[in-house]
Order: sequence, then C-alpha cells, then structure tokens
Amino acid sequence: MATPPEDRRAGFASRRALWSWVVYDWGSNAFATVIQTFVFATFFTRAVAPDPTTGQSWWSWAMAIAAVCIAVLAPITGAIADSTHRRKPWIAAGTALCVCATACMWLIRPDSGWALAALAFGAIGTLGSELALVPYNAMLADLVPRRRLGSWSGYGWGAGYLGGLACLVVVLLLFVREGTPVRAWLGDGDAIHLRTAFVFCAVWYAGFSLPLFLFTPEQAPATRNGGQQQRENPFTRLIRGLRGLRRRPDVLRFLVARLLYIDGMATLFQLGGVYASGAFDMDASRVLYFGITLTAAAGIGAIAFSRVDDRIGGRRTVLLGLAALCVGCGVALLAPSEPWLWAGAVVIGTFVGPVQSGSRSLMARMASEEERGELFGLFAFSGKVMSFLGPASVGLVTWLSGSQRWGMTSVLVFLAGGGLVLLTVREPEQEPEQDAA
Repeated sequence: MATPPEDRRAGFASRRALWSWVVYDWGSNAFATVIQTFVFATFFTRAVAPDPTTGQSWWSWAMAIAAVCIAVLAPITGAIADSTHRRKPWIAAGTALCVCATACMWLIRPDSGWALAALAFGAIGTLGSELALVPYNAMLADLVPRRRLGSWSGYGWGAGYLGGLACLVVVLLLFVREGTPVRAWLGDGDAIHLRTAFVFCAVWYAGFSLPLFLFTPEQAPATRNGGQQQRENPFTRLIRGLRGLRRRPDVLRFLVARLLYIDGMATLFQLGGVYASGAFDMDASRVLYFGITLTAAAGIGAIAFSRVDDRIGGRRTVLLGLAALCVGCGVALLAPSEPWLWAGAVVIGTFVGPVQSGSRSLMARMASEEERGELFGLFAFSGKVMSFLGPASVGLVTWLSGSQRWGMTSVLVFLAGGGLVLLTVREPEQEPEQDAA
C-alpha cells in the first residue's frame, strides 16, 4: 500500500521505511514461534531435561524469570530511549542479544548436562526480543499519522504471525521432517539437524531486521527534535511518569485492562495444545497442525481488521475482538466433537491478532511524542508482570474440578474482566490537524 503524498509532505515516513518497519515483525516472530513454542522448547523438554515433566517445570520457571526481568527493565529501557531520543540503538541491542542467544543454542546437546545452558539461552533470548519490542512499538507513531496507526499496526502484527509461521514451515521441511536432503546430509547425531535449525532461526531474525536499520528513520523529519530538547535523567523521567499515571486514569485503566486480557490470551496459546491433546486425544502431529492453524488465523485476522481499527479506533477494535474471543472459547470448551474444537480455534485465532494490534495502536494514540518509549515500556510491563496468573488459575481450577474443560474456563474470566475495565477507558479524539505538526 502506497504512502499518500500528503503524508510524505507532512514529514511522515516513506513507503519503503514503513514496510521495513513491518518486515522487522516478520523476522522477530520466528523466535517466538520456532524457539519458544514449537521446536526448541519441545527439544528441551523431551531430549535435554531428565524427563518431560521436569523439563516443562524447568522451562516454565525460566520463562517466569525472564518475564520478571522484562517487567523490571522494559519501563527503564523505554524511559532511556525517550531521554536520548534514540530508538534504533535499543532495538539493535535487544535484537543482537536475542540473535546471539538463539545462535548459541547450537551448542546444546540432547543431554541433561546441558539443561542449565539451554534454560539460560532461552531466557536471555526472550529478554532480548521483548526489550527490543519496546522502542520498536514506540516508533510506530513517529512514522505514520494517527488516522493510519491501526492499519500499520495491523500489518505489523499480521506479518509477525505469518513470518513466524513461514520460518516454522521452512524449519519443519528442511530440518525436522525425516528424509529431507538437508537432514540426510547433516545426520541425526547429537540432534545436529535440530541444532542447525536454531542457527537458521537466528539468521532469519537477523536478516529480516536489517531493513529497519537501513531504511526506517529514527523519526520522520518533521517530528525529529531530539537535538533541540534537553536530555533528562531517564530514571527521573520514569519515576515522574509513574506518578503521573494518577493524573491519567484512562492510561492507567487501559494498562490494567491489558494486564488481564493479555494474560488470558497468553494462557490460551500456552495451554491450548495441552487442552486439545487431553480433552480430544489429539496426537502430537495433530496438535502441531492445531497450533499452525491458530497462528495462521491470527496473522490473517490482524491484517484483515487493520482498516477497521482506523475507522472505529483501537479501543472498539479490542472490545470487538475480546467479545469474539469469549465466543470462540465458549465453542471450544463446549465442543462435543473435534470439528467444533477446530471451529472455536479458528475464531480465537482470527481475533487474537486484532486485539494485539488494536492494543498497540491505542497505546500509540494515548502517548504523546515525549513519552512514547516510557509508556510502551509500561505497556510491556503490563503484559508480563502478572503473566503467571492465567496458567496458575487454570491449574488450580483443573485440580479442584478434575476437569480440563472447567479449568480452561478461567481464561474467560481474564478476557471478560479485561473487556469490562476497557469499557471505562476513553480513547483520544483523532485530531488530523496534529498529524502534520
């Protein structure tokens, strides 16, 4: 989609710069899909850890530690980026940390003696990828006018899901599936075919991140003012910003709402395969196809609803998505047979993308230019600080009821609770005259 001439005259980014920003999402999501979800996490629990149960427990703890570090460091990173008026160096640092940790996974052998190193690389990679997203998300409002935040946020989220899926398909076809020429050439000793796949994932992430650094400006020319503003201690900015949330109740309520519904959505993706496997006796290959279907639907949904966000706003887009997610969850939980489960999963996948994309565009609309990094740091904080609540609630209800279906109903509480809090949030009025400021 071309950038309208009036936007370029107003100082916003060119089409090449915007698509370079989108391509970063395409590349970075390979880590979440291949490493965190499908391939490396499975390799660790089945081949590196002493047994699958211990492996799942250790991996969960490592991700929890990474989440705590992200919750602490993300607001600080955002405040520093605001203070220095530079976002690319922080994106580069987080990207390099994740890429290096992913490449180092080649060292991991299928032996429990490598468990600690595997957990360390997984946690470090997670930390790097999430910290890079703080200034990356904050860049969006520097590049496009407010009336088009929803479109480009949707393109980015959609590209992320589809890029992660594309990388996963390549990994499966080249390195995982038996009988492929690459796997035959590499052999299976010490799981070298899988370890090579981790290096491929690192190269994928690094390669698709380059256009952002080459072609996307720090800020559009008309809004770049870093040289004119006095730099301020980032910790002073952060403390003042946290105190200032009391005077900005809509931002505070939005962060609380997102804390709830993002926890519910994360739990759906973390435990959806477990639920499908246990409640419907799906084998590993069908669970994998189930996850691929969810991911593909999420990418398509994010792109399809990107223009809807521009027309009705991020808040209404998120509320619409949360309502649809509740319906999809209800269908999946009440499903009498596997086809009904797949129908509910497609609904869930289709509306996960719009909820995440709408959340990003809403945060961009609510943040002023001087505080974007800081608020997107808190945005990341809200997505991680209570991330243990969803899985813990599902586990507790499952244990008390003895039913996987009843256990997964906990997710509905988080989704509906987040939606109810979001109803109290007012989205800023779109002001076209400020787009050219």
